Amino acid sequence: MREVGELRFSQEHLWARLEEDGRVTIGITNFLQEELGEIHNFKLPEEGDELIKDEAFSLVEAQSGKEELLAPVSGEIVEVNYELNDVPELANEEPYEDGWLLRLDMTAPNEFDELLTEDEYEEFLKEEEEDYEYDEEYEEDYPEKEEEE
Repeated sequence: MREVGELRFSQEHLWARLEEDGRVTIGITNFLQEELGEIHNFKLPEEGDELIKDEAFSLVEAQSGKEELLAPVSGEIVEVNYELNDVPELANEEPYEDGWLLRLDMTAPNEFDELLTEDEYEEFLKEEEEDYEYDEEYEEDYPEKEEEE
């Protein structure tokens, strides 16, 4: 059962929060903002646009480069946080509060239920970190051979 104020997470590191009016607010997670580094710009969609789950809806330009953001749920955008155009660092400073991206009316509410709970997301992050550490260890143990000239 869904609760007002409940946060859910996508594996692409976006969060979705159920609001009192039944709408969903979407933003980037603290993990993603840390990975991106200082955020310089967002290319946000417009109010009235349709989001389709798992399809790109925005582009963020940051210290680490550009990253497409994939919609965690489907729906019609009813509000966009245009303040991010002038102050994109809000997404770094307050990713779960003033740094939100947009609000929407969900067209498939069951998609919210399919997102990760907070506990599931924490476990997902631990697994990702372990995979990353394994990759680093593998590269140290098996460095690529330099091509001989």
